[in-house]
Amino acid sequence: MADQSASIILGGGCFWCVEAVFENLRGVERVVSGYAGGHVPNPTYRQVCEKTTGHAEVVQVSYDPQQVSLRELLEVFFTTHDPTTPNRQGADVGPQYRSIVLYADEEQKRVAEQVIADLGGQGLWDSPIVTELQPLEAFYPAEPEHYAYYRRNPYQPYCQAVIAPKVAKLRKLHLDKLRA
Repeated sequence: MADQSASIILGGGCFWCVEAVFENLRGVERVVSGYAGGHVPNPTYRQVCEKTTGHAEVVQVSYDPQQVSLRELLEVFFTTHDPTTPNRQGADVGPQYRSIVLYADEEQKRVAEQVIADLGGQGLWDSPIVTELQPLEAFYPAEPEHYAYYRRNPYQPYCQAVIAPKVAKLRKLHLDKLRA
């Protein structure tokens, strides 16, 4: 039901990758690629790639909290990208690829802080988590050609080399959270 929906804005590298992961989760109703965390209103992909807007490539994940909790979403988020590398994911380098959670309220911030503390204490990574936590000021949807990119282009080389392994990692680590 729409009135039970919630949403969170997450950035973990290229938004095509993050979108492909979250589209597979039970309880996720919609994933929209976009930009947030910067200072330029209504940025374009080209502007964000020029690294002058301050924005990160992000996704807006709309979900049904009766089917999947924010904590579960954040656990998937942190375990399907590298939250320990500032301004990069693999070969994708720049502030637009930073790991970031943009929270809508204090409860989202609290849950994110708790997940970071819990996962950081498990020794999953050799380095500390550097994911930024910021209040959401604005989310700007990306241009339509970025939506469902992996589903539309599964054999494109970037998709095969970068996105497919993230989706495989999702299936390995979070099989219980996937759509039927």
